[in-house]
Amino acid sequence: MTTGDFQPQPGQYGQPGFPPPHGAQQPGGLAARFFARVIDGILVGIVSIVLSVVTDSLSSYWVTGLFTGLLSFVYFVLFETTSGWTPGKRLLGLSVHGPGGAAKPTAAQSAIRNAFTLLPIIPFIGGFLGVIAIIVIAVTISSSPTKQGKHDELAGGTQVVKS
Repeated sequence: MTTGDFQPQPGQYGQPGFPPPHGAQQPGGLAARFFARVIDGILVGIVSIVLSVVTDSLSSYWVTGLFTGLLSFVYFVLFETTSGWTPGKRLLGLSVHGPGGAAKPTAAQSAIRNAFTLLPIIPFIGGFLGVIAIIVIAVTISSSPTKQGKHDELAGGTQVVKS
């Protein structure tokens, strides 16, 4: 056999990131990520309702969308950049890593991966666009061997992993 005849065997080198190298963490699955978002959404919703009641703007679609979208965005970016997890992710044993396995994403990376949470700010169609974004993210997480969604890809390769 000559060096020109060398053919790597299937699975010999694996796909980048999957399965993770020895000692690396496993990617977080779609179900755990979904339920972590639900928990985080409940927490953001409570704060949003309190702010809406305090500001007497509960009946205003514009203000409610602004509170929900902006609070969600700030919540996710703040927690991911300072601790690498949100309370929902922490509760379900997940954390967010930056590209290349960095302990946590940078502010820019987290802002990009969570930009879709700002969609409710757009009057009338924001909620619909948010649902479309969530579907795209869920489909891309499900079809990715590394369980990275489109938002992770756009953020340079962030990844949610089991802690």
